[in-house]
Amino acid sequence: MVTRQDIFTYTEDNFGITPVYPFKSFPKYAVLKNRQGKWFGLIMNVSQSKLGLPGTDELDILDVKVDPELASILRDKPGYLAGYHMNKEHWISIILNQATDAHSLFQLLDGSYELVTNK
Repeated sequence: MVTRQDIFTYTEDNFGITPVYPFKSFPKYAVLKNRQGKWFGLIMNVSQSKLGLPGTDELDILDVKVDPELASILRDKPGYLAGYHMNKEHWISIILNQATDAHSLFQLLDGSYELVTNK
């Protein structure tokens, strides 16, 4: 299972980035920004019902920016959703649970960082 801390350690080790917590009403929402201040990741705790899933438990999700073609492919796979509270064409949400593939998640995080940094 990939945790919030795993993601924070990865972004610190690979990009020198630590999370910021800009939302007073959502103190667990962690934003990952590149050096120019562009968001490449957002970790949130969201109710399953708000994600269109059955149940009311809160889930940790990671939003990352992706190419729209990749987004449409990933949204058909279990554990991937249209970006919660983000542009649905360019962002996806990845549910952080036991089924989360760490290698794929970190590849998507790398790609998101590159998309916003190389603009």
